[in-house]
Amino acid sequence: MSMSLPQDLTASPLIAAARRQPVPHTPVWFMRQAGRSLPEYREVRIGVDMLDSCMRPDLVTEITLQPVRRHKVDAAILYSDIVLPLRAIGVDLDIRPGVGPVIAEPIRSAADVSQLPSMDPAQVDFIDQAVRQLVAELGNTPLIGFAGAPFTLASYLIEGGPSRNHEKTKAFMHSQPDAWHDLLQRLSQISSTFLRVQIDAGVSAVQLFDSWAGALSVADYERLVRPHSAAIFGAIGDRVPKIHFGLGTALLLPSMAGAGADVIGVDWRTPLDHASAQVGPAYAVQGNLDPALLFADWEVIETEIRRIVAEGQRAPGHIFNLGHGVLPNTDPDVLTRVVALVHEVSAAS
Repeated sequence: MSMSLPQDLTASPLIAAARRQPVPHTPVWFMRQAGRSLPEYREVRIGVDMLDSCMRPDLVTEITLQPVRRHKVDAAILYSDIVLPLRAIGVDLDIRPGVGPVIAEPIRSAADVSQLPSMDPAQVDFIDQAVRQLVAELGNTPLIGFAGAPFTLASYLIEGGPSRNHEKTKAFMHSQPDAWHDLLQRLSQISSTFLRVQIDAGVSAVQLFDSWAGALSVADYERLVRPHSAAIFGAIGDRVPKIHFGLGTALLLPSMAGAGADVIGVDWRTPLDHASAQVGPAYAVQGNLDPALLFADWEVIETEIRRIVAEGQRAPGHIFNLGHGVLPNTDPDVLTRVVALVHEVSAAS
């Protein structure tokens, strides 16, 4: 497959690992590495709404760079949010501290679905600008772009916010299948466009977050969800490596791999070598330290890191990450130590 990255980034550990090629050390980045765990982030966010900060290229650039400077991670990830494209096309939503995305008028019918517009790249020109600024600043450090997968975005739109059981979403999915597929097709177009803007502007890899797909059975995922995620991967092509991540997806990993990514994100519940055996040799894996263990004694963390690096080295390619995002109260110094130890352990083995 042809991926036309700038020549100086094709040999970066992150891109090499994603392509299942030899690496000098296991690359590391963290989901939510730019954000509330960093005092410098809290400082620049004073008085600025979360989604507003994502629409200001100057702030996006600064916040995205903060963990690269501090932790020496092997990749930056664009400071943004999976619901940002929905705000950009006119959906009335807000991110409430301690709650998450809240939708003013949830989708409940086919008529509601028909009101969801498509995305024009011009509606996220601030993303294009931010990515171009970041690529210039980052030099040889890859930038990861991302978007939300259709099921996870649909859940927010139907539930009206985060949900433990996704009962409204599942009822809609099964009771109104035509409207469901219409909704997911629309969301696939929105996420595809959002990712293409980032790729055209210069990101080196992308991740599709299907954060809540683990709430689904394998049968429901394969019939009602995967085709729409696969449409996104198909639409963006093979210009950059593609990562696919969901939480609680141990039984879905082979199905998620079938959607078309190059790297499968694995949460902390599944050992990486087991995950790799499930999805087969055509995929690298990403993960998967439990974010809660960053609050344990360092000896505990070190033991887990050594185990995860060893498991990852039995896969065709491994990108070290947490099994989900950095928790807000995590000590940033611990994250810095994690990066250093992963580099040290993997380079020596």
